[in-house]
Amino acid sequence: MALGTAVALGTGFASAAPATTAATTTASCTYPYVCIQRLSDGAIIGRFQDVTSTWQSLPSKPSNVRVINTRHDDVAYIREAGGSVDCVAPNSTLGITGYVLTGIRISSSATCA
Repeated sequence: MALGTAVALGTGFASAAPATTAATTTASCTYPYVCIQRLSDGAIIGRFQDVTSTWQSLPSKPSNVRVINTRHDDVAYIREAGGSVDCVAPNSTLGITGYVLTGIRISSSATCA
């Protein structure tokens, strides 16, 4: 998915844009984190840093959030409750509305496969 592209995913909506497009986005999520930010109030509700080979569970099952990847060379995969997986490229954000996230995995890959 190209930066700035919006795609429909099931009943939800996702869009990707550079993490630096909104000052409030990067002000609360700094390198080297991948953060989950609530859309309603901008609060960071999750911060992840470690590259893992398995999924890290999201017990709060967030929805209506922005996933912010501040990492320069690593992608972040996010899993939704229905099993679909989305990829957030380095230095990008992905808005998630309409579905629930259940897991996150940071990969050392520099591109989404």
